[in-house]
Amino acid sequence: GWREAVAAAAGALQAGGLVAVPTDTVYGVACLAQDSAAVRSIYSLKGRNGAKPLAICLGDVERLYRYCHVNVPDELLRDLLPGPVTLVLERSEELNKDLNPFTSLVGVRIPDHPFMRDLARACSGPLALTSANISSRGSTLTVLEFQDLWPQLSLVIDGGPIGNIQSPECRLGSTVIDLSVSGKFSVIRPGCALKPTVDILKKKYGLVPESS
Repeated sequence: GWREAVAAAAGALQAGGLVAVPTDTVYGVACLAQDSAAVRSIYSLKGRNGAKPLAICLGDVERLYRYCHVNVPDELLRDLLPGPVTLVLERSEELNKDLNPFTSLVGVRIPDHPFMRDLARACSGPLALTSANISSRGSTLTVLEFQDLWPQLSLVIDGGPIGNIQSPECRLGSTVIDLSVSGKFSVIRPGCALKPTVDILKKKYGLVPESS
């Protein structure tokens, strides 16, 4: 059952493994963000450019304050998280220096997916999370779509198909928004939730696009 799957995935992560997981957008691969060797493994698994940052994944908004310096209202965070949005904030000293050492920022994801939130809560620190695909290939909505990666994964959690497999929009991944500059926002990746996210930032909180 559910609890056994969460426990098995948490155990594999604590042992330094990479685990494929369902999220609210596309399938992901997770490892412990504070485990430098596991972070290196994710880059080699994906053939990912070392200068492309990994997001961290948490189970709850409260935990975000430990790993980020937050300069927006708590209510704003809760309006967008959990959800298909990655918020980019100033990172804190608590975060592994080997995770994205080239930037003072970090993207934070709290997927609106009960398994992912339970898994994140079951692990002591944040998870590093990226899409389950070879870099430059399309994102994946079923576990069969990334079966070429299975041999290098400790565990694959099959949550069934995510979204509508026929719809290109479903493969866009999360909307990535930089909130690191007070009073402003910039869109790093439009993703699947751009309009509702920008509406909240502009209309409810009066943030302005950074280019303006």
